[in-house]
Amino acid sequence: MKRCTGWQLVGIGASRGLLSPKRQLTRPDQRPFAKTPMRDVIRKLTQLKPGRDSAAYCRLVETRGSTPQKAGAMMLVYPDGGQEGTLGGGCVEAEVKRRALHVLQTGCAEVQSFQLDSDYGWDDGLICGGRMQILIEPLGSESAEYFGCLGYLVEQGVGLTEAIVFDSPASGLNAPQSYLFDEQSQLRATLHVAHDAVEPTVVREQLRSLRDLPRAWAAGGIAYLPVLPRCRLLVVGAGHIGQAVARLAADLEFDVWVLDDRDALVTEDRFPKAERRLVGNIVEMLPEVEVTSDTYCVIVTRGHNHDEQALFHLVERGACYVGMIGSHRKIKMIFDDLRNEGISAAALERVFAPLGIDIGSKTVPEIAISICAELIAHRNCGGQVPGRTVAPPAHCGTAVQA
Repeated sequence: MKRCTGWQLVGIGASRGLLSPKRQLTRPDQRPFAKTPMRDVIRKLTQLKPGRDSAAYCRLVETRGSTPQKAGAMMLVYPDGGQEGTLGGGCVEAEVKRRALHVLQTGCAEVQSFQLDSDYGWDDGLICGGRMQILIEPLGSESAEYFGCLGYLVEQGVGLTEAIVFDSPASGLNAPQSYLFDEQSQLRATLHVAHDAVEPTVVREQLRSLRDLPRAWAAGGIAYLPVLPRCRLLVVGAGHIGQAVARLAADLEFDVWVLDDRDALVTEDRFPKAERRLVGNIVEMLPEVEVTSDTYCVIVTRGHNHDEQALFHLVERGACYVGMIGSHRKIKMIFDDLRNEGISAAALERVFAPLGIDIGSKTVPEIAISICAELIAHRNCGGQVPGRTVAPPAHCGTAVQA
Protein backbone atom coordinates (compact mmCIF):
# COMPACT_ATOMS: atom_id res chain seq x y z
CA MET A 1 0.00 0.00 0.00
CA LYS A 2 1.37 3.41 -0.98
CA ARG A 3 0.81 5.43 2.19
CA CYS A 4 0.88 9.17 2.66
CA THR A 5 3.90 10.41 4.54
CA GLY A 6 2.74 12.12 7.70
CA TRP A 7 -0.22 14.45 7.90
CA GLN A 8 1.38 17.78 7.14
CA LEU A 9 -0.74 19.63 4.57
CA VAL A 10 0.95 20.87 1.44
CA GLY A 11 0.36 24.49 0.41
CA ILE A 12 -2.06 25.45 -2.31
CA GLY A 13 -0.71 24.85 -5.78
CA ALA A 14 2.27 22.77 -4.66
CA SER A 15 3.44 20.42 -7.41
CA ARG A 16 0.61 21.53 -9.66
CA GLY A 17 2.52 23.75 -12.06
CA LEU A 18 3.47 27.32 -11.30
CA LEU A 19 4.47 30.37 -13.25
CA SER A 20 8.21 30.95 -13.32
CA PRO A 21 9.32 32.56 -10.00
CA LYS A 22 10.29 35.89 -11.59
CA ARG A 23 6.71 36.29 -12.82
CA GLN A 24 4.95 35.53 -9.54
CA LEU A 25 4.66 39.16 -8.65
CA THR A 26 1.76 38.87 -6.23
CA ARG A 27 1.90 35.28 -5.07
CA PRO A 28 -0.04 35.21 -1.76
CA ASP A 29 2.22 32.87 0.25
CA GLN A 30 1.31 34.29 3.63
CA ARG A 31 -2.44 34.57 3.22
CA PRO A 32 -4.90 32.06 4.67
CA PHE A 33 -5.96 29.18 2.46
CA ALA A 34 -8.76 30.01 0.02
CA LYS A 35 -11.92 28.49 1.40
CA THR A 36 -14.30 26.18 -0.41
CA PRO A 37 -16.97 24.07 1.34
CA MET A 38 -15.43 20.62 1.50
CA ARG A 39 -11.84 21.76 1.78
CA ASP A 40 -12.79 24.05 4.64
CA VAL A 41 -14.17 21.16 6.69
CA ILE A 42 -11.19 18.93 5.89
CA ARG A 43 -8.73 21.69 6.79
CA LYS A 44 -10.44 22.19 10.13
CA LEU A 45 -10.22 18.45 10.73
CA THR A 46 -6.52 18.19 9.86
CA GLN A 47 -5.65 21.22 12.01
CA LEU A 48 -6.89 19.36 15.08
CA LYS A 49 -4.29 17.47 17.12
CA PRO A 50 -5.15 14.08 18.64
CA GLY A 51 -4.74 14.13 22.39
CA ARG A 52 -5.19 17.88 22.53
CA ASP A 53 -8.30 18.58 20.46
CA SER A 54 -11.55 16.71 20.28
CA ALA A 55 -14.06 16.40 17.45
CA ALA A 56 -16.26 13.85 15.72
CA TYR A 57 -16.13 13.42 11.95
CA CYS A 58 -19.65 12.74 10.67
CA ARG A 59 -19.90 11.46 7.10
CA LEU A 60 -23.12 10.69 5.27
CA VAL A 61 -22.30 7.36 3.65
CA GLU A 62 -25.59 6.18 2.17
CA THR A 63 -29.05 7.53 1.48
CA ARG A 64 -32.30 6.05 0.30
CA GLY A 65 -35.31 8.00 -0.85
CA SER A 66 -35.62 11.73 -0.39
CA THR A 67 -33.07 13.29 1.99
CA PRO A 68 -31.86 16.87 2.63
CA GLN A 69 -28.27 15.91 1.77
CA LYS A 70 -26.75 13.23 -0.42
CA ALA A 71 -23.98 10.74 0.30
CA GLY A 72 -20.64 12.44 0.77
CA ALA A 73 -21.83 15.32 2.93
CA MET A 74 -19.76 15.84 6.05
CA MET A 75 -19.83 17.65 9.37
CA LEU A 76 -17.48 18.08 12.31
CA VAL A 77 -18.96 18.20 15.80
CA TYR A 78 -17.05 19.67 18.73
CA PRO A 79 -17.54 18.84 22.43
CA ASP A 80 -19.29 22.17 23.03
CA GLY A 81 -21.88 21.35 20.34
CA GLY A 82 -20.32 23.59 17.71
CA GLN A 83 -19.97 22.32 14.18
CA GLU A 84 -18.34 22.76 10.77
CA GLY A 85 -20.26 21.73 7.68
CA THR A 86 -23.79 20.38 7.56
CA LEU A 87 -25.77 17.20 7.00
CA GLY A 88 -28.92 19.08 6.04
CA GLY A 89 -30.02 20.86 9.19
CA GLY A 90 -33.18 20.29 11.15
CA CYS A 91 -33.95 17.69 13.78
CA VAL A 92 -31.96 14.91 12.13
CA GLU A 93 -28.79 17.02 12.26
CA ALA A 94 -29.49 17.76 15.91
CA GLU A 95 -29.83 14.03 16.55
CA VAL A 96 -26.56 13.33 14.74
CA LYS A 97 -24.85 15.92 16.95
CA ARG A 98 -26.32 14.25 20.02
CA ARG A 99 -24.93 10.88 18.91
CA ALA A 100 -21.60 12.51 18.03
CA LEU A 101 -21.27 13.90 21.54
CA HIS A 102 -21.89 10.40 22.86
CA VAL A 103 -19.20 9.01 20.54
CA LEU A 104 -16.76 11.62 21.84
CA GLN A 105 -17.36 10.26 25.33
CA THR A 106 -16.99 6.59 24.40
CA GLY A 107 -14.24 7.02 21.80
CA CYS A 108 -15.84 4.32 19.64
CA ALA A 109 -16.79 4.92 16.02
CA GLU A 110 -20.26 3.88 14.92
CA VAL A 111 -22.66 3.95 12.00
CA GLN A 112 -26.14 5.23 12.76
CA SER A 113 -29.27 5.00 10.63
CA PHE A 114 -31.77 7.85 10.62
CA GLN A 115 -35.26 7.54 9.16
CA LEU A 116 -36.66 10.91 8.10
CA ASP A 117 -40.19 10.56 9.33
CA SER A 118 -42.38 12.62 11.65
CA ASP A 119 -40.13 11.84 14.62
CA TYR A 120 -37.33 13.91 13.08
CA GLY A 121 -38.85 16.32 10.66
CA TRP A 122 -42.33 17.51 11.62
CA ASP A 123 -41.26 20.74 13.28
CA ASP A 124 -38.78 21.60 10.53
CA GLY A 125 -40.80 20.53 7.51
CA LEU A 126 -38.25 17.77 6.76
CA ILE A 127 -40.57 14.78 6.49
CA CYS A 128 -38.65 13.56 3.45
CA GLY A 129 -39.42 9.89 4.01
CA GLY A 130 -35.85 8.84 3.22
CA ARG A 131 -33.11 7.17 5.21
CA MET A 132 -29.59 8.35 6.03
CA GLN A 133 -26.68 6.16 7.15
CA ILE A 134 -24.05 8.25 8.90
CA LEU A 135 -20.56 7.32 10.05
CA ILE A 136 -19.54 9.03 13.28
CA GLU A 137 -15.78 8.83 13.79
CA PRO A 138 -13.99 10.39 16.78
CA LEU A 139 -10.64 12.07 16.25
CA GLY A 140 -7.90 10.02 17.88
CA SER A 141 -4.39 8.68 17.48
CA GLU A 142 -5.69 5.76 15.40
CA SER A 143 -7.37 8.08 12.90
CA ALA A 144 -4.57 10.66 12.62
CA GLU A 145 -2.77 9.03 9.69
CA TYR A 146 -6.00 8.41 7.78
CA PHE A 147 -7.32 11.95 8.19
CA GLY A 148 -3.89 13.40 7.42
CA CYS A 149 -3.74 11.49 4.16
CA LEU A 150 -7.31 12.52 3.35
CA GLY A 151 -6.40 16.17 3.92
CA TYR A 152 -3.25 15.86 1.82
CA LEU A 153 -5.12 14.42 -1.18
CA VAL A 154 -7.90 16.99 -0.92
CA GLU A 155 -5.37 19.85 -0.86
CA GLN A 156 -3.55 18.46 -3.86
CA GLY A 157 -6.85 18.32 -5.76
CA VAL A 158 -5.88 15.06 -7.44
CA GLY A 159 -9.02 13.09 -6.63
CA LEU A 160 -9.75 10.26 -4.21
CA THR A 161 -12.35 7.71 -3.18
CA GLU A 162 -13.29 6.74 0.35
CA ALA A 163 -14.68 3.23 0.68
CA ILE A 164 -16.50 2.93 4.00
CA VAL A 165 -17.89 -0.34 5.30
CA PHE A 166 -21.18 0.48 7.02
CA ASP A 167 -23.10 -2.82 6.96
CA SER A 168 -21.34 -5.88 8.40
CA PRO A 169 -23.87 -8.58 7.36
CA ALA A 170 -24.04 -7.31 3.77
CA SER A 171 -20.28 -6.90 3.34
CA GLY A 172 -18.93 -9.71 5.48
CA LEU A 173 -16.54 -7.20 7.07
CA ASN A 174 -16.46 -5.46 10.40
CA ALA A 175 -18.13 -2.05 10.41
CA PRO A 176 -17.06 0.65 10.37
CA GLN A 177 -13.89 0.34 8.33
CA SER A 178 -12.50 2.97 5.95
CA TYR A 179 -10.26 2.58 2.90
CA LEU A 180 -8.78 5.61 1.15
CA PHE A 181 -7.83 5.28 -2.53
CA ASP A 182 -6.09 7.89 -4.67
CA GLU A 183 -6.90 8.89 -8.25
CA GLN A 184 -5.01 5.85 -9.60
CA SER A 185 -7.01 3.55 -7.28
CA GLN A 186 -3.97 2.91 -5.12
CA LEU A 187 -4.75 2.28 -1.47
CA ARG A 188 -3.23 5.11 0.57
CA ALA A 189 -4.64 4.71 4.08
CA THR A 190 -7.03 2.62 6.14
CA LEU A 191 -8.92 3.07 9.40
CA HIS A 192 -10.00 0.31 11.79
CA VAL A 193 -8.10 -2.18 9.65
CA ALA A 194 -5.07 -4.12 10.91
CA HIS A 195 -1.87 -2.79 9.30
CA ASP A 196 -0.87 -6.25 8.12
CA ALA A 197 -4.33 -7.13 6.84
CA VAL A 198 -4.80 -8.02 3.18
CA GLU A 199 -7.03 -5.63 1.28
CA PRO A 200 -10.42 -7.34 0.96
CA THR A 201 -11.31 -8.23 -2.62
CA VAL A 202 -14.89 -7.17 -2.00
CA VAL A 203 -13.76 -3.58 -1.38
CA ARG A 204 -11.79 -3.20 -4.60
CA GLU A 205 -14.08 -5.10 -6.95
CA GLN A 206 -16.74 -2.37 -6.73
CA LEU A 207 -14.28 0.51 -7.07
CA ARG A 208 -14.84 2.76 -10.11
CA SER A 209 -12.40 4.93 -12.03
CA LEU A 210 -12.63 8.66 -11.39
CA ARG A 211 -12.29 9.14 -15.14
CA ASP A 212 -15.88 7.93 -15.39
CA LEU A 213 -17.02 10.87 -13.19
CA PRO A 214 -18.89 8.65 -10.72
CA ARG A 215 -21.25 9.95 -8.11
CA ALA A 216 -21.36 8.40 -4.65
CA TRP A 217 -22.67 4.84 -4.67
CA ALA A 218 -23.09 1.88 -2.31
CA ALA A 219 -22.81 -1.84 -2.96
CA GLY A 220 -22.82 -4.82 -0.64
CA GLY A 221 -22.77 -2.76 2.53
CA ILE A 222 -19.84 -0.59 1.38
CA ALA A 223 -20.21 3.10 0.52
CA TYR A 224 -17.95 4.63 -2.12
CA LEU A 225 -17.53 8.38 -1.79
CA PRO A 226 -15.55 9.89 -4.69
CA VAL A 227 -13.97 13.32 -4.56
CA LEU A 228 -13.23 14.20 -8.16
CA PRO A 229 -10.05 16.04 -9.24
CA ARG A 230 -10.34 19.82 -9.25
CA CYS A 231 -9.95 21.87 -12.41
CA ARG A 232 -8.02 25.11 -12.69
CA LEU A 233 -9.91 28.18 -13.90
CA LEU A 234 -7.78 30.89 -15.47
CA VAL A 235 -9.67 34.20 -15.50
CA VAL A 236 -8.05 36.69 -17.86
CA GLY A 237 -9.36 40.08 -16.85
CA ALA A 238 -9.80 41.40 -13.31
CA GLY A 239 -12.69 43.79 -13.90
CA HIS A 240 -16.16 43.52 -12.41
CA ILE A 241 -17.13 40.41 -14.37
CA GLY A 242 -13.81 38.67 -13.75
CA GLN A 243 -14.11 39.40 -10.05
CA ALA A 244 -17.67 38.05 -9.87
CA VAL A 245 -16.78 34.91 -11.84
CA ALA A 246 -13.72 34.23 -9.69
CA ARG A 247 -15.70 34.60 -6.47
CA LEU A 248 -18.44 32.24 -7.56
CA ALA A 249 -16.13 29.72 -9.24
CA ALA A 250 -14.05 29.32 -6.08
CA ASP A 251 -17.18 28.28 -4.19
CA LEU A 252 -17.87 25.82 -7.02
CA GLU A 253 -14.56 24.04 -6.30
CA PHE A 254 -12.46 25.48 -9.12
CA ASP A 255 -8.85 26.44 -8.42
CA VAL A 256 -8.99 30.06 -9.56
CA TRP A 257 -6.08 31.91 -11.13
CA VAL A 258 -6.60 35.53 -12.22
CA LEU A 259 -4.43 37.54 -14.61
CA ASP A 260 -4.51 41.24 -15.48
CA ASP A 261 -2.02 43.99 -16.23
CA ARG A 262 -3.53 46.34 -13.63
CA ASP A 263 -1.98 45.69 -10.24
CA ALA A 264 -4.55 47.91 -8.55
CA LEU A 265 -7.24 45.36 -9.48
CA VAL A 266 -5.39 42.10 -8.88
CA THR A 267 -5.42 42.34 -5.10
CA GLU A 268 -6.21 40.03 -2.22
CA ASP A 269 -9.14 42.24 -1.22
CA ARG A 270 -10.78 41.82 -4.63
CA PHE A 271 -9.78 38.17 -5.15
CA PRO A 272 -9.48 36.66 -1.67
CA LYS A 273 -10.16 33.10 -2.86
CA ALA A 274 -7.83 33.06 -5.87
CA GLU A 275 -5.06 30.47 -5.74
CA ARG A 276 -2.84 32.70 -7.88
CA ARG A 277 -3.04 36.42 -8.62
CA LEU A 278 -0.86 37.29 -11.59
CA VAL A 279 0.01 40.81 -12.73
CA GLY A 280 1.66 41.66 -16.03
CA ASN A 281 1.30 42.24 -19.73
CA ILE A 282 -1.03 39.64 -21.25
CA VAL A 283 1.19 39.05 -24.28
CA GLU A 284 4.22 38.42 -22.05
CA MET A 285 2.50 36.53 -19.25
CA LEU A 286 0.12 34.11 -20.95
CA PRO A 287 2.76 32.09 -22.81
CA GLU A 288 4.40 31.34 -19.45
CA VAL A 289 1.24 30.33 -17.57
CA GLU A 290 0.87 26.57 -17.52
CA VAL A 291 -2.24 25.40 -19.36
CA THR A 292 -3.14 21.73 -19.03
CA SER A 293 -5.86 19.51 -20.43
CA ASP A 294 -7.85 20.19 -17.24
CA THR A 295 -7.60 23.99 -17.45
CA TYR A 296 -10.62 26.20 -18.05
CA CYS A 297 -9.91 29.63 -19.54
CA VAL A 298 -12.32 32.57 -19.35
CA ILE A 299 -11.44 35.73 -21.26
CA VAL A 300 -13.19 38.80 -19.84
CA THR A 301 -10.73 41.65 -20.35
CA ARG A 302 -11.56 45.33 -20.67
CA GLY A 303 -11.29 45.61 -24.44
CA HIS A 304 -11.29 44.09 -27.91
CA ASN A 305 -7.49 44.11 -28.30
CA HIS A 306 -6.83 42.44 -24.98
CA ASP A 307 -9.45 39.77 -25.68
CA GLU A 308 -7.85 39.04 -29.05
CA GLN A 309 -4.38 38.82 -27.55
CA ALA A 310 -5.56 36.49 -24.81
CA LEU A 311 -7.40 34.21 -27.23
CA PHE A 312 -4.37 34.10 -29.55
CA HIS A 313 -2.22 32.76 -26.70
CA LEU A 314 -4.79 30.31 -25.32
CA VAL A 315 -6.85 28.88 -28.17
CA GLU A 316 -4.28 26.28 -29.28
CA ARG A 317 -2.78 25.45 -25.88
CA GLY A 318 -4.82 22.30 -25.27
CA ALA A 319 -7.12 23.72 -22.58
CA CYS A 320 -10.27 21.81 -21.76
CA TYR A 321 -12.38 24.92 -22.23
CA VAL A 322 -11.79 28.38 -23.68
CA GLY A 323 -14.56 30.98 -23.50
CA MET A 324 -14.61 34.65 -24.43
CA ILE A 325 -17.07 37.40 -23.65
CA GLY A 326 -18.38 39.79 -26.31
CA SER A 327 -20.96 40.51 -28.94
CA HIS A 328 -21.32 38.33 -32.02
CA ARG A 329 -19.91 41.16 -34.13
CA LYS A 330 -16.81 41.52 -31.96
CA ILE A 331 -16.25 37.78 -31.88
CA LYS A 332 -16.47 37.55 -35.68
CA MET A 333 -13.89 40.32 -36.05
CA ILE A 334 -11.51 38.64 -33.61
CA PHE A 335 -11.92 35.24 -35.26
CA ASP A 336 -11.22 36.78 -38.68
CA ASP A 337 -8.07 38.42 -37.34
CA LEU A 338 -6.84 35.21 -35.73
CA ARG A 339 -7.43 33.16 -38.86
CA ASN A 340 -5.28 35.68 -40.69
CA GLU A 341 -2.64 35.16 -37.98
CA GLY A 342 -2.62 31.43 -38.69
CA ILE A 343 -4.96 30.12 -35.99
CA SER A 344 -6.80 27.08 -37.32
CA ALA A 345 -10.54 27.16 -37.95
CA ALA A 346 -10.89 23.93 -35.95
CA ALA A 347 -9.40 25.58 -32.86
CA LEU A 348 -11.71 28.58 -33.16
CA GLU A 349 -14.74 26.32 -33.54
CA ARG A 350 -14.05 24.96 -30.05
CA VAL A 351 -14.18 28.40 -28.44
CA PHE A 352 -17.28 29.18 -26.38
CA ALA A 353 -18.13 32.66 -27.58
CA PRO A 354 -20.05 34.51 -26.46
CA LEU A 355 -19.49 32.52 -23.30
CA GLY A 356 -22.20 31.70 -20.78
CA ILE A 357 -25.55 29.95 -20.90
CA ASP A 358 -28.26 32.20 -22.29
CA ILE A 359 -30.42 33.14 -19.32
CA GLY A 360 -31.11 36.69 -20.45
CA SER A 361 -28.48 38.03 -18.05
CA LYS A 362 -28.01 41.80 -17.84
CA THR A 363 -26.23 42.63 -14.59
CA VAL A 364 -22.73 41.63 -13.54
CA PRO A 365 -23.95 38.98 -11.04
CA GLU A 366 -26.32 37.54 -13.65
CA ILE A 367 -23.54 37.38 -16.23
CA ALA A 368 -21.26 35.65 -13.72
CA ILE A 369 -23.97 33.10 -12.97
CA SER A 370 -24.48 32.37 -16.66
CA ILE A 371 -20.73 31.89 -17.16
CA CYS A 372 -20.33 29.66 -14.12
CA ALA A 373 -23.40 27.64 -15.10
CA GLU A 374 -21.69 26.90 -18.41
CA LEU A 375 -18.49 25.92 -16.61
CA ILE A 376 -20.41 23.56 -14.32
CA ALA A 377 -22.24 21.93 -17.22
CA HIS A 378 -19.03 21.49 -19.20
CA ARG A 379 -17.18 20.06 -16.20
CA ASN A 380 -19.91 17.75 -14.95
CA CYS A 381 -21.36 16.60 -18.28
CA GLY A 382 -18.28 15.50 -20.16
CA GLY A 383 -17.84 18.73 -22.09
CA GLN A 384 -21.47 19.06 -23.15
CA VAL A 385 -23.31 22.33 -22.52
CA PRO A 386 -27.08 22.79 -23.00
CA GLY A 387 -27.82 24.82 -26.11
CA ARG A 388 -24.26 24.55 -27.43
CA THR A 389 -22.95 22.68 -30.45
CA VAL A 390 -19.28 23.20 -29.59
CA ALA A 391 -17.52 19.84 -29.76
CA PRO A 392 -15.40 19.26 -26.63
CA PRO A 393 -11.78 18.11 -27.02
CA ALA A 394 -11.35 14.38 -26.54
CA HIS A 395 -9.64 14.86 -23.17
CA CYS A 396 -12.40 16.94 -21.60
CA GLY A 397 -14.68 15.63 -18.91
CA THR A 398 -12.02 13.42 -17.35
CA ALA A 399 -11.24 15.60 -14.35
CA VAL A 400 -13.58 17.67 -12.26
CA GLN A 401 -13.80 19.27 -8.82
CA ALA A 402 -13.23 18.24 -5.37
